[in-house]
Amino acid sequence: MRAVRAVSGLWRWRRNPLRRATDLAEAWLALTALLLVTLAAPLIGVLSGNAAHTSLQRSVRAQQQSRHVVTAAVVRELDPAPAATDPELVGGAPGSRVLARWTAPDGTARREAVQARLPDPRPGDTFRIWTDGHGDRVARPLDPGTATAHAVLAGAGAALLAAGLFEGGRRLMLRRMLLRRYACWGREWGRVGPDWGRTGAGS
Repeated sequence: MRAVRAVSGLWRWRRNPLRRATDLAEAWLALTALLLVTLAAPLIGVLSGNAAHTSLQRSVRAQQQSRHVVTAAVVRELDPAPAATDPELVGGAPGSRVLARWTAPDGTARREAVQARLPDPRPGDTFRIWTDGHGDRVARPLDPGTATAHAVLAGAGAALLAAGLFEGGRRLMLRRMLLRRYACWGREWGRVGPDWGRTGAGS
């Protein structure tokens, strides 16, 4: 849509004895905006998407190396904690709140209240959790496919933002040109207006 609006100014390229210098300037402005929207904005999107993809994939590899799946065992079921005080309940995680024990990757034993994805937990039931190297609970590492999807969205957003900025710049410059044109008309009318229609005034 922005490209169509930019193209609308290209008619001023046509040769016409009534064409003003400002008309030609508007044509150049429309052409420049069209090139920026159709060429520069997608390029910015691709570069931004590639940069985001590289960064996110680096994060994926780092998380996969530093986060580990361990098996936790239920010690006993606990009363549900308010979502505001129990971080395990943030986001409405399904399951039950239990006291669990597990062995960290570094060999230390851990015992902590966690949210288990078990509808009816009983002592001795096992489930998997993600921890860091010291056994502290961490979120699941970012999936490579999810990281790629985020990078694509980032690139598309950057392209749309760039196109919007180019179109906004075109409109701002066009408005300034129109204001100058109106000011020029006002000065001309102030000069010839008082003599308009008078005999011998050349009108």
